Amino acid sequence: MLALARETTLWLRDHARARRGARSEGSFASPTLRTALTPREIMELRVIGCHGGETPRHRTSAFVVDERLAIDAGSLTSGMDLKAQFHLDACIISHAHLDHIRDLATIADNRCQAHCEPLIVAATKETLHVLKKHFFNNLIWPDFSAIPSKGKPTIQYVELKPEKRVEVAGYQIESVRVNHTIDSSGFIIQGKDATLAYSGDTGPTDRFWELLNREQNLKALLMEVSFPNREQKLATASGHHTPRTLLKDLKKYDNAQDLPTLLYHIKPVFQGEVEQEIARLKGVNVTVTALNDHYVL
Repeated sequence: MLALARETTLWLRDHARARRGARSEGSFASPTLRTALTPREIMELRVIGCHGGETPRHRTSAFVVDERLAIDAGSLTSGMDLKAQFHLDACIISHAHLDHIRDLATIADNRCQAHCEPLIVAATKETLHVLKKHFFNNLIWPDFSAIPSKGKPTIQYVELKPEKRVEVAGYQIESVRVNHTIDSSGFIIQGKDATLAYSGDTGPTDRFWELLNREQNLKALLMEVSFPNREQKLATASGHHTPRTLLKDLKKYDNAQDLPTLLYHIKPVFQGEVEQEIARLKGVNVTVTALNDHYVL
């Protein structure tokens, strides 16, 4: 069961949130959100950025588990204060598109100045190659895997081999290839008492759902949807979902009606239209995430 922990608790079986208008408001996130409703042994999820584009009210993909593990880095510094940035142990990266990696640059810079322990950056071999060659390459941005020194770097790369569980920041992480325009992975994130899945950027795919159906303790799914149904051609060309294709894919999961599914990556231009189409979906348990949502698994 999943709750939204702020001043009150909202259970996701109440779908009213998915029927609201644009939910992009939010302030800078800080790791001071823990309440009496969230004991240490459970898994917590904070939404730092959840949109498929950026405006002053929309931030790109970044989520944080238990204040320790970041999932993608589209807005880690634009959406988190320094204390929260320094508290992270690792960041897993689904793919190398800029809206998912951009703030790796600035969080590395901030952590270097504060003499933090190395931040683990975990991704597939293909994604790490892009980061090393085209991002942290001493041209676009300094190579923080060798700053301040190779012996004590600001970031440390860890390769994720598809469908092999690797321990990262105390979690068992399994990457799963999904269907996008470049090498892209979803993640199965297994904690002590709960498992969370993350789709990454993807259109219709199959293997991801096969693996999720094997999970015994899956508590929630972060799932992308980007375009309205009328933009299906654009969604297909760019490797994303519309509500129509989303519904078909969600039903590949055996108990879709019972799995709390948190939707992210809606394009700001289409926010209201996509949310209206999502509200009409039947037989699934979906809600649209907003900046600084705080979920308890």
